[in-house]
Amino acid sequence: MPIGVMTLAIRIPTAHSLKEKRSVLRKVRDRLQSRFNVALAELDYQDVWQRSTMGVVSISSSRNNLEFTFQTVLAESEKILGPDLIDHQLEFF
Repeated sequence: MPIGVMTLAIRIPTAHSLKEKRSVLRKVRDRLQSRFNVALAELDYQDVWQRSTMGVVSISSSRNNLEFTFQTVLAESEKILGPDLIDHQLEFF
């Protein structure tokens, strides 16, 4: 039973407060959770206004399903964030 973990490095240059940052992250989290049934959490830079690292986790019966899910999660993340998504990493366990 494979588990997939994706980390998304995000830059939010328009945020001038933690409230603005949380608004952007909430939009990303809500859309990805509702469309792909994945779990998300902010992993790093909680007290920094213009930077974040989010973790996305999913489990499936096959690795192929997970790979497809994470490809679509990444595509949707790029669509939401555009150039503000500065890096991502994907691991399977």
